[in-house]
Amino acid sequence: MYPKRPLSALAFLVLAGAAAVLGGCSKPPQAGPSGPPGAAGPVQVGVHTVVTQSLTLTSDLPGRTAAYRVAEVRPQVNGILQKRLFTEGDIVREGQPLYQIDDALYAARLKKAQATLHLAEALAKRYEGLRKSNAASQQDYDDAVAAWRQAEADAEVARIEMVYTKVLAPITGRIGRSAVTEGALVTNGQAQALATIQQTDPIYVDVTQSVSEILKLQRALEEGGLKEVDQEAAAVTLSLEDGRPYPLAGVLNLAEISVDQGTGSVTLRASFPNPDGKLRPGMFVHATLQVGVSQDAILVPQQAVTRNAKGKAMTWVVKADQTVEQREIETPRTVGNTWLVGKGLQAGERIVTEGLQRLERLPPGTPVEAVPATNVDLVTDLAAPGATD
Repeated sequence: MYPKRPLSALAFLVLAGAAAVLGGCSKPPQAGPSGPPGAAGPVQVGVHTVVTQSLTLTSDLPGRTAAYRVAEVRPQVNGILQKRLFTEGDIVREGQPLYQIDDALYAARLKKAQATLHLAEALAKRYEGLRKSNAASQQDYDDAVAAWRQAEADAEVARIEMVYTKVLAPITGRIGRSAVTEGALVTNGQAQALATIQQTDPIYVDVTQSVSEILKLQRALEEGGLKEVDQEAAAVTLSLEDGRPYPLAGVLNLAEISVDQGTGSVTLRASFPNPDGKLRPGMFVHATLQVGVSQDAILVPQQAVTRNAKGKAMTWVVKADQTVEQREIETPRTVGNTWLVGKGLQAGERIVTEGLQRLERLPPGTPVEAVPATNVDLVTDLAAPGATD
């Protein structure tokens, strides 16, 4: 074993200096007067100033088209079908012959009825002369006149049946395919229709709206938040299943009185001109109805609104002292790419649309630098030309 030697003075100084260096490295830096390290002034956010405007509110409702009038063609006499007098799919006019039923038997019945009428008329006139000379009783004369009137009625029935051998179009419209061909036996009152005619100009559009939405609109009208649309200016627009707008506007005709118990909705019916036949019965469409006018509507960009854990709509508002607060608002519906605000904001207030992520990390009362937002382009009608450019 070697004997322990005391450290020399030089070695002791070297070790002490190294410890001092290591201890100095572990001390935290002192914060300067401008705040935490890396701070470069207030956080910059983009803001949009809230304004009020007059807005016509609309409802976009799904629906289907329905023919304005529908008539099922059926025979009114019995017989063999001889001819079809129309082309399937064509436009037929009211009163136009569609089918010809064999009329030989009905022609014979008409001749017989006319002969009987002629005989009854002559007999009644003969009795009239005899009655004036008291050569015939009043009873005989009355019986002759009654037989004459009966013969007139029988002749008229025979004439009508003869007319009914031509099956006529009851309305003007487009006729579908024929359910029978020549040689078929048809009967008066049969269940099967010979063909169906549909009038499609104008054409109906039936849409459904929930009762809850109707009640909300009624409450808004009663409270003064909405005003009724002028009936002369109220128009219904239509978009087809492929998204294309229908060029002609329609009018709202009626709202069904009863509520569908299965869906809790009410059927609304509008009519549209359809001169070119672009709308066919049974098509799926979207109708846009004008429901009211809000004189002081507040629209805010959708990017300014977030949702909290409870699903409530929230937005950041820059106050007059340049600090921000998160505020709950009511957003009953969307309008284009905006939210319609019911409560929570007033005209002139500034809401944050850019830099929302930075605000989440700031302590309450921290001032911000508000600059005009560059990501705001309010569009109230996404279907308008250029709205999506």
